[in-house]
Amino acid sequence: MGYKNVIFEKNSTFLVTGGAGFIGSNLCEAILAKGHKVTCLDNLSTGKKENVNLFIDNPLYTFINGDIRDLDTCIAACNGIDYILHQAAWGSVPRSIEMPLLYEEINIKGTLNMLEAAKINNVKKFVYASSSSVYGDEPALPKKEGIEGNLLSPYALTKSVNEKYAALYTKIYGLETYGLRYFNVFGKRQDPEGVYAAVIPKFIKLLLENKAPTINGDGNQSRDFTYIENVIEANLKACIAPSSAAGEAYNIAYGEREYLIDIYNGLCKALGKNITPNFGNDRKGDIKHSNADITKARIFLNYDPEWNFEKGIQYAINWYQKNL
Repeated sequence: MGYKNVIFEKNSTFLVTGGAGFIGSNLCEAILAKGHKVTCLDNLSTGKKENVNLFIDNPLYTFINGDIRDLDTCIAACNGIDYILHQAAWGSVPRSIEMPLLYEEINIKGTLNMLEAAKINNVKKFVYASSSSVYGDEPALPKKEGIEGNLLSPYALTKSVNEKYAALYTKIYGLETYGLRYFNVFGKRQDPEGVYAAVIPKFIKLLLENKAPTINGDGNQSRDFTYIENVIEANLKACIAPSSAAGEAYNIAYGEREYLIDIYNGLCKALGKNITPNFGNDRKGDIKHSNADITKARIFLNYDPEWNFEKGIQYAINWYQKNL
């Protein structure tokens, strides 16, 4: 179960792009715990220096302050690397609607640079972060790979283009790529700050400060919230997946869904708060419901998530109570 039993060859080397971010820093931590070398490539535009400082004294850890928009930086970072876990990107659907040109530059050009650098350096596996946003306005639940609707944001478009480029690099150049369509990941070190912060850490922080959060819409939207440990499992298992599974994208979630208002009420109960939330307008580019069919990942990646929402949210609450 999980990723504890995922074994890599001795002296295996990993590159985590965006390794100073929420998901990236958790990946770095898991790889180091297995005794392997990991290089973190991050320009700290959204990643945090404190997430680098956590590991900087570990002799197996190397930090490169660099930008994936620079091809030479990418090529240098990939030198001697076996496995790339490409997490570097700018997230947030609403922010992408405000800044489409920047999203094109970072998420598409940056990923293409990384694919090219991986090809040049003969990297074994290229595992990259995609997103459930690629399903767009497709109403069917659960979401199933191959049944996508019209895209609703520049962010979603960048992730869809990433998948197409990765598939081409597998087909044309033989680079083994594996796309992971994350569904609403949450857990320790996820940033609660800022207007574009993810909903769970933002709710927890405001409740701990005895402030009322704003829920966009009526709170009856649902999401397949996915605890970070499941995402780590997916990344590491993709690194040992068969070549026949390359060139594809896979849903990474727990496979259940939670309603936002229920999550809010549950957090209030867990934190001993009785605070009525504010309700705002629906966010542009958002979908109403999201729930993943994870059958494909189970079959081809041996993905078997063991952290359900209830277990994950308790760990997350405990972490934020100690660290906020």
